[in-house]
Amino acid sequence: MRRLRVLRKAETIDDIDLRIETCDAPPRGADEVLVEVRAAGVNRSDVAAAMGRMPQAVWPRTPGRDWSGVVAEGPSDLIGREVFGAGGDLGITRDGTHASQLVVHQDAVVEKPATLTLEEAGALGVPFVTAHQGFHRAGMPQPGDVVLVTAVNGMVGQAAAQIAAMRGSRVFGVTRRAEAFVHPHCPVFMIDASNADVATVLRDETDGHGADIVYNTVGSPYFDAANQAMAHGGRQILISTVERPVPFDIFTFYRGEHTFVGVDSLALDAHASAALLRELLPGFASGQLRPMAMVESANYPLERALDAYRTVHSIARNRVTLLP
Repeated sequence: MRRLRVLRKAETIDDIDLRIETCDAPPRGADEVLVEVRAAGVNRSDVAAAMGRMPQAVWPRTPGRDWSGVVAEGPSDLIGREVFGAGGDLGITRDGTHASQLVVHQDAVVEKPATLTLEEAGALGVPFVTAHQGFHRAGMPQPGDVVLVTAVNGMVGQAAAQIAAMRGSRVFGVTRRAEAFVHPHCPVFMIDASNADVATVLRDETDGHGADIVYNTVGSPYFDAANQAMAHGGRQILISTVERPVPFDIFTFYRGEHTFVGVDSLALDAHASAALLRELLPGFASGQLRPMAMVESANYPLERALDAYRTVHSIARNRVTLLP
């Protein structure tokens, strides 16, 4: 029987309460694989779940949604393959990825392209799945479309901007201060929200057209600016918010024939997440899509998982990753 080390939360309390345990590997079904986890990103949703702020999370539980690793047990054609994935069920309703091993259905594993390291692949799942699902629901960006991404240097923002640019759209990115887009290969017109009116700049640069798609990754702080920036028939994607109540001009909404699209990546289990990631593989293989930059100081061994969680809770700019 294999023994594995897991990060375990025993109860639901409003604090980050985690400990390392050693236990037997869970039984593997006929269609499942056992993966030796090499890297696992720490998402804000992982921290929220560990703090008891997700009522759907069932405890005790091993948290973690993103992962990469090597198949140790399963179908012979998969053994030894470097794979990765993510899932809204992982770490929420079933044991997750912040462990030395992981059991998942074979359909939930995605073969890692050579252009990605295991560390990079293990930390990109939730951001790219969320970004891609948002575009699926709102309508995929088309060549010539104007796409505005708020908090563009955030994790989902980076993914959304790259996907839109790869599909031939003209991409604008909003930040709270003057800064360049973190991926120089990707053309993004940056707007410093501290020094300019977002909608005015966007309309000036698009001859009054506005944004066909707004990917609003932070919700309320840019909600009003996003509405003003939307083109006739434009769509706004919302995945998060700071404040729940927001001012809403119904007249402008219906006269502009606007559409609001909500995305909850927790609703996408490991199977659905894998399907979305497979659609993006050509982009990663070609280099048009690139993962979040890995910073050595943001990589933690499993023994320092509590430090990793606290770093994410304090809103780290770098991608935080566990290396079991």
